[in-house]
Amino acid sequence: MSAPVNHLEQRTQDANELLEGIMPSAITLAMMLRHRKMATWLRTEFEGYSDSTLTPPYRRELPGHIVARSPQYGWIPAPVDDQQKVEYGRLNLNDGVKAVEKICLSCKKGTGNRVVLPSEEMTKLQSRINLSAELAINVSRDTYSDVLKTIRAAIYLWTRELVALGVGGEHNSFSPEERNKVATLDNPEQFWRRAMDELDDLPIPDTREVGFFERVFGRTG
Repeated sequence: MSAPVNHLEQRTQDANELLEGIMPSAITLAMMLRHRKMATWLRTEFEGYSDSTLTPPYRRELPGHIVARSPQYGWIPAPVDDQQKVEYGRLNLNDGVKAVEKICLSCKKGTGNRVVLPSEEMTKLQSRINLSAELAINVSRDTYSDVLKTIRAAIYLWTRELVALGVGGEHNSFSPEERNKVATLDNPEQFWRRAMDELDDLPIPDTREVGFFERVFGRTG
């Protein structure tokens, strides 16, 4: 027998457990409980969003710094004013969990990821600042990590509520009575909004930093 709810709750609190590995178990649990909305949200987070307008608020308007590529000095801060920073220095994150987690794992704390501006936006901004150089947004590792932490926290809160309603413990399946008991918890927005509000107070780890040897040789048992 297995204890899918309790085990999943524990895994969300373990910094050594990557979210990429947690998500398939969460999707399976949602399907076992007939939580179709939760399963759909989890799958979309796992695979990524096809349209920025469909992304939840924790993925929208992520702050970054606009940089320009200099032939002499590499990437340097672009000469933009505060209004241009607001208009062009924000990122809507569509990538799935695996891609976002890979960014975090490949970055050291205090660094970030550079995303080249879309061609249309780049052309407009180049014209406004009278600069022909390639432009991009630098988004910090912490910003990406907070997105992952919010998703992980939402799963944690969902499992906590499931346990509170008595569907923890050993299960290979759930009875119709058990599924009916937790039917009202099939509401992912409820949990990701709570995760956004309570993130700093929940026992959810940041995405861990990968050391040099692990980046080169991979994880070992």
